[in-house]
Amino acid sequence: MNNQKCSPLLQKPRGRARIIQCIYVVGFMDLFGVSMIIPLLSHHVKALGASPTVAGVVGSTYGILQLFSSTIVGSWSDVVGRRYSLLTCLLLSALGYGLLGMSTSITLFVLARIPVGLFKHSLSICRALLSDLVSESERPLVMGHFNAASSVGFILGPVVGGYLTEHEGGFYTSSFTCAAIFLTNAGLVWMLPWSETLILHNDSSIDTSKVCHDNNCHDNNKTGRNGSRANSHHPVSAAETDPGPRAPGTHRGGLGWREVSLLQPAWRQLSSVGSKIYMVASSDMWDLFLMRLLMAIAIMLYHSNFSLAMEERFSLKPKVTGYLISYSSTLGALAGLLVGPVTQLYGKNMPALLLHSTVLTCSLIFLYAAAPSVWQVLLTTTFFTISTTIGRTCITDLELHRGGAQASGTLIGAGQSVTAVGRILAPLLSGLAQEFSPCGPPSLGVVLALAAVGLMLIRIPKWDRKGMTKENQALSD
Repeated sequence: MNNQKCSPLLQKPRGRARIIQCIYVVGFMDLFGVSMIIPLLSHHVKALGASPTVAGVVGSTYGILQLFSSTIVGSWSDVVGRRYSLLTCLLLSALGYGLLGMSTSITLFVLARIPVGLFKHSLSICRALLSDLVSESERPLVMGHFNAASSVGFILGPVVGGYLTEHEGGFYTSSFTCAAIFLTNAGLVWMLPWSETLILHNDSSIDTSKVCHDNNCHDNNKTGRNGSRANSHHPVSAAETDPGPRAPGTHRGGLGWREVSLLQPAWRQLSSVGSKIYMVASSDMWDLFLMRLLMAIAIMLYHSNFSLAMEERFSLKPKVTGYLISYSSTLGALAGLLVGPVTQLYGKNMPALLLHSTVLTCSLIFLYAAAPSVWQVLLTTTFFTISTTIGRTCITDLELHRGGAQASGTLIGAGQSVTAVGRILAPLLSGLAQEFSPCGPPSLGVVLALAAVGLMLIRIPKWDRKGMTKENQALSD
């Protein structure tokens, strides 16, 4: 029997590698463009005549839209495919930043933030696409490299944005430059060699020998040229895409599933999106999402008043604090390269790695809150950046592993929605904690991180039992 046709490594590895490398470039350019704009937004809205209260309300518009749109757009990418959803997000984000470059009033500023708030999910879709392209064992390494490339863009963007701002009309120039970057990204995504790669929908629990018979592979082994798990030579109904509600951990006995065409009626696409969101919402993954929320708030509390705390506790000048922040950002980019080796060191035991990184993060927040000198802050910042980078990659990998990669867009989008809740709550909690002490926010962060550690200690044994049960079922089959 010739098993070469049925190899789970699949065909055209060069095409797949080219797509992965191009997605790294897209991630770099995405955050490079965005980070040119972010530091300038508050200054611009104030220059338009907004009061501090109005500026705060306007600034929260983006976060609120992201909260509700992350899961929906992520799920939509599962339905219509990564290629078209990513192109849509890039083009509409470019439109938003282009409108931002023409905003001469607060009304236009708010209107410009709406398409960006609704569709700036390009990084989430890129992560879902990478999850489709690689096997489960490769996923932490590839995600780490993607995060590293994106972080480099976030480091360089403010430098370019600051340079452009020194010239007349600098904000508008930066906005149009950002829009041009997103248009360039859309062109790059459009030209990716989608047709050269047959994407393996990674699922280590699938026995491919049961899918392949007599020198032939079923069509289920093939996935679409659209950057998603598709084979859409003809329109497919929502019923074909989702035969019925099922838990996210269950699979269809093949390596792929068909998508709803982008040209299908909107109600059919919405039906499939709603089905996937319900599938995730009704799953037993509340523990992972709650832990993500607790750690997101704890990390945001660490950063929330960093500059002010350095000035009040150690009389540091803003320039020196800026160096510390740049140092931390650079380490964050480098830490992405450590994810793969550290995962290998742990034998791909992601729950254990996540637990240890969370304990380390909690300890470092405590050491920062109690730091008697700047040098201890520098030391804690060094390891804090590494531990949080590894922790973020671990929790994303666990969500995809437990939820089933056929809904990777929905899962990553749901995770981003949870993080958006943290962005809304963290400033409020930070303000309340600062009423007591400059060390109040990180101290509260320690409490939340401890709660996350306790949650993991309770739930990890249940995750392991589920994993053992699945393995036993696979062996018995």
